[in-house]
Amino acid sequence: MLIDTHAHIYSEEFNGESDEVIKRAIGNGVTKILLPNIDSSSIKKMLDLSEKYSKICYPMMGIHPTSVNDDFEEELEVIEYWLSRKKFIAIGEIGIDLYWDKTYREEQEYIFRRQLRLARSYDLPVSVHLRDSYEVVVENIQKEYFDGLKGVFHCFSGNEQQAQEVLSMGFKIGIGGTVTFKNSNVDKVLSSLKPEDIVLETDAPYLSPVPLRGKRNESGNLVFILKKVADIFQMPEHEIAHITSQTATEVFNLDNFN
Repeated sequence: MLIDTHAHIYSEEFNGESDEVIKRAIGNGVTKILLPNIDSSSIKKMLDLSEKYSKICYPMMGIHPTSVNDDFEEELEVIEYWLSRKKFIAIGEIGIDLYWDKTYREEQEYIFRRQLRLARSYDLPVSVHLRDSYEVVVENIQKEYFDGLKGVFHCFSGNEQQAQEVLSMGFKIGIGGTVTFKNSNVDKVLSSLKPEDIVLETDAPYLSPVPLRGKRNESGNLVFILKKVADIFQMPEHEIAHITSQTATEVFNLDNFN
């Protein structure tokens, strides 16, 4: 059993193909797919898919940092509305992105902290996006930290010291296609960790692993990430699959969702 802890297979890149994508994922042993939200415009497609495949697709609720702009208060109201009316697996995808645009940095930090408070209110884990923002993300988590806060630092690309800091705060590290890239440094960081410290993810449709780099990513491609991680730890693939799936199940309380 494999769990893809982060995939946007409801997005427009998969229009008309979701059934085939899920079928291929199941064929490759991926039995659960966690769906992080982007903003109010993505909710319907995400919920439709998670309702159609209720035993496979599990929805999160949150605002992606790159969706933060002048209407952030209205977006927050939508997120809070849905959280009060439906069950979700996590608050996500939330965080701070200073790679694409720093215009709304203050708003991103504010919304990140607000959503961390929602995680506390609803007793949910978080899926954290960070790009060129590690220090800022950690600073804001420390401001809102509470006992029981947990989740995943999605698409981790930091160094060994940062990885240890993430773990010390009670989070796990999301490992995706970048671990297969030649110059990513993720493999070096991974070799300093234990299999129990990580979960696997695709971030579909983005970040396809080698040998599919440059093509649209999908959950079934998690097998390539699994193979690379197993090679790094020098362990059988089925053991890595079991350990990372158990960790994902615990972090996201999957046994108690349905």
